[in-house]
Amino acid sequence: MRLNVFIRILFIIMSIFTIVPNPAGASPSSADSSISSWQIKWETKADRLAAPDQAMKAAGWQDIQASDPAVSKPVNAVSAWIRIKLPVIEQNQGVFFRSIYAQSLTVYLGGEDVFHSERKYWFDLNRVLIPLQTNDSGQELVLHLESHTDRLGLGRGINISDYQDLMRLHAKFDLLDIILGGAFVFVAFVMLVCSVFLDRNQKKSWLALCFIILPIGGLLIGYSPFLYTFYGEYGFLYQGMFDLSLYLFLPSLMIFIELLFGSGYRGIVKYFRRFLIAYSIFGIIALMVNWSSDYELQPYYFILSVTFGGIIMLAQFTLILVILLRQLWNRNIDSIILSIGLAVFAIVGVAELLKFYASSKTYDLSWWKWGLVAFVLSLIVLLGRRFSYQHKLILTYSRELEIYNSELQRSEKMEIISQLAASVAHEVRNPLQVTRGLLQIFEKRHQITPNTENFYKLAIDELDRASTIITDFLTFAKPEMEQVNELNLADEFKHVEGIIVPLANLQGGHLEMSMPRSLRIMGNSSKLKQALVNIIKNSIESLEGSGVVKIWAYEEREQVVIHIADSGAGMDERILERLGEPYFTNKTKGTGLGLMVTFRIIEVMQGTIKFKSQIGVGTEAIIRFPRYEETKAKVSI
Repeated sequence: MRLNVFIRILFIIMSIFTIVPNPAGASPSSADSSISSWQIKWETKADRLAAPDQAMKAAGWQDIQASDPAVSKPVNAVSAWIRIKLPVIEQNQGVFFRSIYAQSLTVYLGGEDVFHSERKYWFDLNRVLIPLQTNDSGQELVLHLESHTDRLGLGRGINISDYQDLMRLHAKFDLLDIILGGAFVFVAFVMLVCSVFLDRNQKKSWLALCFIILPIGGLLIGYSPFLYTFYGEYGFLYQGMFDLSLYLFLPSLMIFIELLFGSGYRGIVKYFRRFLIAYSIFGIIALMVNWSSDYELQPYYFILSVTFGGIIMLAQFTLILVILLRQLWNRNIDSIILSIGLAVFAIVGVAELLKFYASSKTYDLSWWKWGLVAFVLSLIVLLGRRFSYQHKLILTYSRELEIYNSELQRSEKMEIISQLAASVAHEVRNPLQVTRGLLQIFEKRHQITPNTENFYKLAIDELDRASTIITDFLTFAKPEMEQVNELNLADEFKHVEGIIVPLANLQGGHLEMSMPRSLRIMGNSSKLKQALVNIIKNSIESLEGSGVVKIWAYEEREQVVIHIADSGAGMDERILERLGEPYFTNKTKGTGLGLMVTFRIIEVMQGTIKFKSQIGVGTEAIIRFPRYEETKAKVSI
């Protein structure tokens, strides 16, 4: 059920994402125009030209169509000149370049430099907005591009439109990436603050997820062109943020997987996690060295961070996939949830990569972030389930510990009473019997007067009552069954009925019994009758006049279950918890030993007894014994 709900939530979220308007897909109004073609001239180190007028006069220009832009550099090419023929320009218009791939970019209009950007870092995507005048109609817009990356040139989406509209589009084009990345960073910060309130076991997985969400926010912010476009002077910080986030994300993800699913076959997850930590530390050191050298070592750092890092990421996700497949084989619900999030991320990422290469690397990756959101949601759901499971375990353990402590206290009390009864009962009962006999002799020999007649009877009755209490003590102290036989419950209850019905009639109650002949247990007949009589007698006395005591039994899961329910006054929880304790009773003349002995007899016969009661409704005793066949099989083994 929880998995179905999670799948539906993911489906709704992804559906919402698919209808969120992407600024990259925004189209100009009907009054706008777009550039459909331009010319490009590639340069090598040997034939570089210094000024746009020289480039315009040089040969070697190639025609490029906007539907099939060329951004892959030819061999030995390091820079390029691009010229664009402007159409008729109306008042207050501008031209917006959605994607210019270059590290160094200069835009010339009318022979003058109108835009310049130079980056030492390897982020090569530029979004440029140039204001135009009406006298710019028909002129050549010249761009000079230079880059050490694989891409160089113009991508799709060059629009001429109202400058104010283009400015708004330009300002919000990649703003969603910053908002989403900032949200991830904020969530990670809140989680980090909340971690101080968690215990040690919960804190590990919580911090691991925190340090997954935090670098994901850094990746989104560092990859977005927004900051490079408007705050390009700090571009090295954004590039460093991206790299640092990646170095933090890789080991954190592996730590989270290890906490969820263990170290894997022969500790492969543990060893790979250590390798990722070492790689991340080495990568951070290399990043600092590259910064200090003013990007002189950028080609070597590129191999470490991009080429080698890509191989490591591929190996990591392959390992995670193998772990998930193994857990799926074992029908682990956690692996199913994580697999859904990872599958959404993989499908979106692969689809975008295919589209990227199909468009000759002119497609800007934008939907991968939503796949990443789905993956993070699966991790959050997973951690929530784990915390919920741990909470249930704690509650279960607390209940079991409370029951264990209660049983331990009860066992200690019973042991003390048992030792006391075994050592004292015999010594006390003998003098009582002698005293009772002497009182009977004195009663016969002495002349009885009306004033002394009740004295002898009262003394003998109290001695009999003391003897009964001592007998209960002996029964509790030595409850071992002298003879253990196969017992038919129908026959046993028939004898009990004969004993207890007169008492029920005397109290004004009624006894209803339903006992199948097929129910058999192993035990001692006299002890079982003693226990049953005690329970039924208590039920009859609780009627306080008219009422009914119902007795029925049945077989359930290799056990024989007996129910004894009355319609008496009932008891509250406080009294129910203390039933069976020595000397605890809610009767005016009771000792509390009868029910204590009943508990002990049922326990010795490998049974259990449980009471349910409600004030004003009645009380129900539920007794369970192993079936005769089960008990006999254990004895034979």
